[in-house]
Amino acid sequence: MTTESTTFVIAEAGVNHNGSLDLALQLIDSAAKAGADAVKFQTFKASSLVAKHASKAAYQKRATDPEESQLDMIRKLELGEQEHEHLIAHCHNRGIAFMSTPFDSESLALLTGRFGLEIIKVSSGDITNAPFLLEIARSARQVILSTGMSTLSEVEAALGVLAFGFTAPADTAPSLTAFEEAYASKLGQAALQQRVSVLHCTTEYPAPALEVNLRAMDTMAQAFGLRTGYSDHTKGIHIPIAAVARGATIIEKHFTLDRNLPGPDHRASLEPSELCDMINAIREVETCLGDGIKRPTLSEWGNRPIARKSLVAARSTQRSQLLDLSCKRPGNGCSPYRYWELQGTPATRDYITDELIDG
Repeated sequence: MTTESTTFVIAEAGVNHNGSLDLALQLIDSAAKAGADAVKFQTFKASSLVAKHASKAAYQKRATDPEESQLDMIRKLELGEQEHEHLIAHCHNRGIAFMSTPFDSESLALLTGRFGLEIIKVSSGDITNAPFLLEIARSARQVILSTGMSTLSEVEAALGVLAFGFTAPADTAPSLTAFEEAYASKLGQAALQQRVSVLHCTTEYPAPALEVNLRAMDTMAQAFGLRTGYSDHTKGIHIPIAAVARGATIIEKHFTLDRNLPGPDHRASLEPSELCDMINAIREVETCLGDGIKRPTLSEWGNRPIARKSLVAARSTQRSQLLDLSCKRPGNGCSPYRYWELQGTPATRDYITDELIDG
């Protein structure tokens, strides 16, 4: 999915298609043009995801009819099997990976069974949904786990379920003890290393800068030793760029064709030109990170004699007179490190002011 030097960038279309196949296809075009590695949607059956009495989040009420139920809101945002076929084919034609987050068992089976998706992105809202996590582990080759709203121990518990699902025989009974044993086992840890990435995330739209806490990404990387990235809900593009500089191997960011479109997520999303700017900046940051070895670069070698200094005669000096030295450019003469060795010693020849001292 990634190399050591390349961040896997997921352009999160989510439900910003507003239920329109045409709009969804345009989102794919926009993500491909911006240079994203993948474009991600959301796959769900509204009646399997939301209970009738479930209320909307505050940000959803601000962006949509506050009197409308969450169920009615997302029912309009479903994409069916036929729409998925069109989207996957279009992604193939545009040379960009198709991804989707499933929110129920039927949707998971559609993605991994019917369409053969190997990577499943798990929503932050399902990190405590152990039965669903187990289904995902048993059907997906790679899992990207978002960790918004979670404590470190909750992330570890979710990883235990995944480790169990990856390694336990199908007839093994799930239990808290079995999850913990799988997580602690060498086989479970090896499976997690090969198959799981975790994303730090702040589940608010938009996320306030004070609540981003990018250092939590470092904490998870140290705690679990897994590929770690960042799913961003802040305004603008600077926070995900900073996350890449801190070592994120995956970046996920919501985008839309127009922030003024109706719907719950448009306002906290990037528009196409901003998505392009973010990806270009990420690629530049990757280049700037380098290999970590401190040494002069190719261009610096030519600048060293220009910028560095050498020992020069501070005043005109005749042979056998005591040297009075100064340090001045250029740097292609005797090193200033020899100042204490040569200062006040007899000159071996005549020098004029500022002339380089012989080594």
